[in-house]
Amino acid sequence: MASHLKESRRTLWLIPARGGSKGIPNKNLKPFCGESLVSRTVKQALNCAQPDDIVFVSTDSNDIKAEAERHNLEIPFMRPAELASDTASTYSVILHVLDEYKIRGIEFEKVVLLQPTSPFRTLEDIEGTLRLWNSGIDMAVSVKESKANPYFNLFEMNSNGFLHLSKGEGQFSRRQDAPKVWEYNGAVYVITPESLYKSPMSKFKKIVPYEMAASRSIDLDTPEDWFMAEYLFKSIQF
Repeated sequence: MASHLKESRRTLWLIPARGGSKGIPNKNLKPFCGESLVSRTVKQALNCAQPDDIVFVSTDSNDIKAEAERHNLEIPFMRPAELASDTASTYSVILHVLDEYKIRGIEFEKVVLLQPTSPFRTLEDIEGTLRLWNSGIDMAVSVKESKANPYFNLFEMNSNGFLHLSKGEGQFSRRQDAPKVWEYNGAVYVITPESLYKSPMSKFKKIVPYEMAASRSIDLDTPEDWFMAEYLFKSIQF
């Protein structure tokens, strides 16, 4: 019994990195200021992980697998092709990894998901999000305050084809007076596995936010994102 409990307290540090990418070709292996996004993320995970934790890169690419193995990671299984398409969900990828480790007799207390496309994420951001997690919630997640606000400048169309505010009655004349709203920035997710088996992440009810500055919330999706991020990264000697 004690051995099972020890196993279940492990953390899975999961880095999703498929080989295909339309916006930025081969972006997970593309050097960002001299180092690949996968390598940067693996190093962060290894810096934060405890000795009994597992750091795993979920990929369909042998080249990405080799990059992970350069950091002495074990990649005992690959991501199947059906989970490496543009339409495959992160939720499905996480469940695949959890199920594969369960077959191997390993279960986890929590999953820390680190997407490689957040190069401005710091160890402090990871640790700060971790501190907010507990087993009674679904997820602690990094966010940024959104400039677009449904109480102020986000609109929907009614049945007559006219725009109206998404929320509220238009009582706010300044954005800073409206209720704050946040959006996921893609940097850090700390997730309870039991919650994942009950519902997709989009239906989680108990979510705790860790706020990051907009300047550290850059997510690399297009060549323009990459160019601007590298320029900023070099400018501030990050």
